[in-house]
Amino acid sequence: MIGLTEKSLEEIARNKLQERGVTIDSVAELVYFLQKDYHENLLIDECRSNVERVISKREVQNAIITGIQLDMLAEKNMLDEPLLQIIKSDEGLYGIDEIFALGIVNIYGSIGFTNYGYVDKLKPGILQHLNDKSTGECHTFLDDIVGAIAAAASSRLAHRAAGSEAY
Repeated sequence: MIGLTEKSLEEIARNKLQERGVTIDSVAELVYFLQKDYHENLLIDECRSNVERVISKREVQNAIITGIQLDMLAEKNMLDEPLLQIIKSDEGLYGIDEIFALGIVNIYGSIGFTNYGYVDKLKPGILQHLNDKSTGECHTFLDDIVGAIAAAASSRLAHRAAGSEAY
């Protein structure tokens, strides 16, 4: 990429999350929710650190930027039909938003898939807000991406606790 450094791509992804109301702390709270029963004395700082590491991955940054862009284009009615209505309504059988998420959780192993499915079903914390259709905002991709980041960070935390430094 001409003129685009890895650091600037990460900054763009982080800024996009912030612009859409997603903070590192809100994702860390999801990680805490997922892992508190498995790690005695778990601190939110550990959760935050793992979220930071997940977001530092280029694959994750690409998913964030692409997914948020698609959500924003849908909000502005700038996609062709039938894709516009599919994304705006978060059509249950669409599944491409989940494919983005699975690409993220796959980075950190199979435990991430379980964590992702769990938070995707329950929609705790920031995910509840991102799924609120009454806001007029479209977060079809972002809710799955945020859930996947939390699931991947949870998986990373679990692997590190088990002594696997590779993650």
